[in-house]
Amino acid sequence: GKSAIEMFQAAADGEIKALWIACTNPAQSMPDQATVRRALQRAEFVVVQEAFSTTATCEFADLLLPATTWGEKEGTVTNSERRISRVRSAVPGAGEARHDWAIGVEFARRLEARLHPGATTLFPYGDAESVWNEHRESTRGRDLDITGLSYASLEAAPQQWPCPSGTAPTGRARLYEDGIFPTPDGRARFADTPYRALAEPRDARFPFALNTGRLRDQWHGMSRSGTLGRLFGHAAEPSIDMHPQDMARLGLSEGALAHVTSRRGSLLLPARASPQIALAQSFIAMHWGSEFLGGRGKQGDNLAGVNALTSPAHCPQSKQPELKHSAVKILKAELPWRLLALAWLPEETALQARERLKPLLAQFDFATCVPFGHERSGVLFRAGAYEPCGDALLQRIEAVLGLDASDVVRYADKRRGQRRAMRLVKAGGEARETRLEAFLLAGDTQAESWIAPLLQQQLPAQAYGRFLLAPGAKAPLAIAPRSRQVCTCFDVSQDRIEAVLRHTTGSAAARLALVQEQLKCGTNCGSCRPELERMVRVSETALAVVKAS
Repeated sequence: GKSAIEMFQAAADGEIKALWIACTNPAQSMPDQATVRRALQRAEFVVVQEAFSTTATCEFADLLLPATTWGEKEGTVTNSERRISRVRSAVPGAGEARHDWAIGVEFARRLEARLHPGATTLFPYGDAESVWNEHRESTRGRDLDITGLSYASLEAAPQQWPCPSGTAPTGRARLYEDGIFPTPDGRARFADTPYRALAEPRDARFPFALNTGRLRDQWHGMSRSGTLGRLFGHAAEPSIDMHPQDMARLGLSEGALAHVTSRRGSLLLPARASPQIALAQSFIAMHWGSEFLGGRGKQGDNLAGVNALTSPAHCPQSKQPELKHSAVKILKAELPWRLLALAWLPEETALQARERLKPLLAQFDFATCVPFGHERSGVLFRAGAYEPCGDALLQRIEAVLGLDASDVVRYADKRRGQRRAMRLVKAGGEARETRLEAFLLAGDTQAESWIAPLLQQQLPAQAYGRFLLAPGAKAPLAIAPRSRQVCTCFDVSQDRIEAVLRHTTGSAAARLALVQEQLKCGTNCGSCRPELERMVRVSETALAVVKAS
């Protein structure tokens, strides 16, 4: 049938009447979100089979089927070297969640009972192994033949395909060593694909190329990884990365809001300078969907995240969309009224708070809501608008973040559209230090530079007193800014790594090993190791310059 892009275009045109969506989040991940969402709204029946009720696609479901997720599943998984492993559930499924295969079997049995009452079922599967056994039989005589495998052999050890019956149950480590390929004449075939130009080249109206790709610590639509504040330490909020010269030419300072517009839609995003981005290029992470990034367009419509911008043009062979390039224009945005709110919340309520704040994203011209925190759970809500918002909306945000209690100190200037709320608590050992637990800045957010670190670093706040409610950007007491986080697992910042490197000598490998020994960074998941190696190389160059001078 149709590929995913073709399918949603057909549903948007009224050709396809029903959609069943399993284990994917098209209202975040697919290009040209205007068409995707029109399809989901026009389809007469939308079934969503999902493990996380917080995804954007769930909002369009007529029927929501709770499914088990990775740690709850039984079955097999095949990796990129063709190695099949047994998967066993670590925990039982939550609530009414069922395995994907069980959902399919139950639906099929109900359907066949209506089509052929009393007939013997064509779906006799009672467990994941019985489904796998049928899959195994379907491979017989093909290049991926696994008829020589069984659950028993996989229990003993993972095995590679192919592994036909009658052969040693160890699989084949390397394919096509005999020079025979699965073609009619047994010879390999090479595809001579000619160069095809970009479907949407840059031009005078859309002079920037937009690339979308992964962040180091996140995964796809962040339905799972986006629930952990510690994974936002490396890239805390949505942004558009640009070359510093391009930002200067457009009059964009670090963190300034920019209109990013393609032929399909528009977004408002903070700009961030990155020397890794080439001139006339830009980058927005693929993860930022409407679950985290929102606002309203000129027509009052809800913005749909990064894929409101991307193109549905796709490869005619693979059907993969050209997500790595869209032509956009970038203009400085003038939103004079700003809002920033941060709060530490109990771990069991932080995700609920974000879900309560999500509908409010569309009440502003720009808004984002993300988690933060390493050992504790925090929520950050940031917004911008052309006009100050009403008190009722601010009170809703305060109520979600625990800023509606009697012990909250406040300041309000309705004429200037300014409002502040600070919640201070006693915490920390016998000294019982006073710490900032939550705050909201509306109208004038210049104090973010020192109030946000005061909360996020959980520093003593008793000395700040009434200055917490004073306007302006200058801190009454100096706060040493915390540098960028490099290692997420052990919360190691850039300045700590550089401090160790300044006092080490020897080879690059030896210096890296010493940093890892002292700070543990790069010794767990390893995702920060490439950045650590780059920092070691940069420090070597700096030391060489110092010695030469």
